[in-house]
Amino acid sequence: MMKSNHSLLLATDLDGTFLGGSQQQRTEFYQYIETQRHRLLLVYVTGRELDWISNFLDKNPHVPKPEYIIGDVGTTIVHGETFEPIYTIQNWIEKQWDNANEKVKQLLANEPGIELQPVNPDYRVSYYYDPEKLQSSTIQKVIDAGFDCIISCHDIYFYFDVMPKGVSKGPTLLKFLKEINFNGDNTITCGDTLNDLSLFETGLKGIAVGNSEPKLVDKIQTMENVYYSLHPGVMGIWDGLKVYGKD
Repeated sequence: MMKSNHSLLLATDLDGTFLGGSQQQRTEFYQYIETQRHRLLLVYVTGRELDWISNFLDKNPHVPKPEYIIGDVGTTIVHGETFEPIYTIQNWIEKQWDNANEKVKQLLANEPGIELQPVNPDYRVSYYYDPEKLQSSTIQKVIDAGFDCIISCHDIYFYFDVMPKGVSKGPTLLKFLKEINFNGDNTITCGDTLNDLSLFETGLKGIAVGNSEPKLVDKIQTMENVYYSLHPGVMGIWDGLKVYGKD
């Protein structure tokens, strides 16, 4: 059992959220985060693969490094400094997936409106999709085969992720909180697209930043645990921290 002495855990998406906002806004917020490291445990929760995150942090030393990373839309979880997996949770994800990469690719080989992304993650299969061509029957085929499906968009890109059943950002974060015996009341989640919805569905305090995907904004309308900031990117996170009295 890992333990944490921090009084606040910030579990944040990257693109559009922790990496969103102007350069000046990011600089100010990152400097603020660094002054809070004695009490704030920073966890990246992102759709990005671990290699991308590692390269990004190497090239951007001004960006606060996380203590932990939940990557690949919740299908990988590692220590932020060493990138060593948290095996108790990673083994659960691996078991849920059961080496299904080729099975999924064969299942969806002739489906219209989807195209494999140029990444090859271990525990999901990721496509781009055309919103005018994607068939509801394709989504149903994924579900009938025993997998979950997450659809989201960021900027001009539309993402279609085939996931292990019951695995996504939110469930992986909850298992992590249990692993480090951290109080959910002191956890705040942040995001901007539909692949962050599962973070908000945990019931933990949430911040949807001002540049959030419209479909996510629609989904959170009835969620009393989610604060929708009018400010985009890092300013939305900062605004939400103040609203929750955690700044």
